[in-house]
Formats: sequence, structure tokens, C-alpha cells
Amino acid sequence: MELVLVHPEIPHNTGCAARLGAALGLTLHLVEPLGFTLEDRYLKRAGLDYWPNVELCVHEDWDAARAALSASSARPISERLRLFTARGGASLFEASFAADDVLVFGSESAGLPPELLAEHEEGRVYIPIERSVRSLNLANVVCLAAYTALDRAGVPLPDNDGGFEPHPDAGQVSPSARVRD
Repeated sequence: MELVLVHPEIPHNTGCAARLGAALGLTLHLVEPLGFTLEDRYLKRAGLDYWPNVELCVHEDWDAARAALSASSARPISERLRLFTARGGASLFEASFAADDVLVFGSESAGLPPELLAEHEEGRVYIPIERSVRSLNLANVVCLAAYTALDRAGVPLPDNDGGFEPHPDAGQVSPSARVRD
């Protein structure tokens, strides 16, 4: 399973998603433009000392991200996309997930591009909330979605007995140093 943030705007939310990716062993893909730089202190702070454990890919646009994601599984990318939106689709708690799915989230202010949602209507997923609330915080949605999707797909969660072993490079690695093609 992989995580994708399309045009994220708030560095703290992206840093939280990166930390979650490290905690679950999931690659985080960012689709430009970003609302911050990879050297942003809030991004680095939200990821804390876990940046050495983050698998981070930055793509110049959706087409580049789609091409990279297509190569990570034999199953067609159109079948793997799960587009998280506040506007319709299947409830997160009723949707089915597979181990090679790609969880895609939009920007904090605009969500996912309408053309992407229209192209993949069958892949839309929403989190039930009260009608008086427009949306949830992006970092919260990514966390809830990732754990739920992994569990529903039957992917084993990390086996942790509560212990902690810091990476030897903890605190010395910046987000930009983790970017891979």
C-alpha cells in the first residue's frame, strides 16, 4: 500500500503523514506543487526524528506520480486507486481494500482535482462525519484511512511490543534527503 498527497499545502500535515508512513513502512508520494518547501521547519518538526525511516517520492505532477505508481504492481493503477474525498463514494468502513492499493488524498483547501475524481468515480472513499462539518484534518484522515485500509486488506500491522529503537541518524536527516525517484 502507498500514500499519495496531491498538492498538500500545510507542512505539518505532510510531516504527520510522513511519520505515519515511517511507522507503517509505507511510501509517501507528494505531487507538486507543494505549499511549502521540503526544508520547511514545520515539516521537519512534524516528522520528528523519523525522517531516516521515511520513503519519500516527490512527483512534478499527477501524470508523473501515476507512472511511478503504475510500476509498483502488476494490477492496473486504475483498479488500485482509492481517492479520499468528502464528496461521495463508498464509506471507508464499507469499502474493500487490497494490499497494493494506493490511498490518494487532496489538498487541505481544495481536496482532489475534480477531473481526477471524475475519472475514478468507482475509487472514491469518504469518512462519515456530521453534515455540519465540511471535512476532517488531512493528517487525521490519512492516519485513519491507512490503518483501516491495511487492516481490511489483511496486511499485518507492525509487530511492536512497545519498545523503541531510534535510527542511528535520527535528528540528522532532513526531509529533502529522503526523496527518491
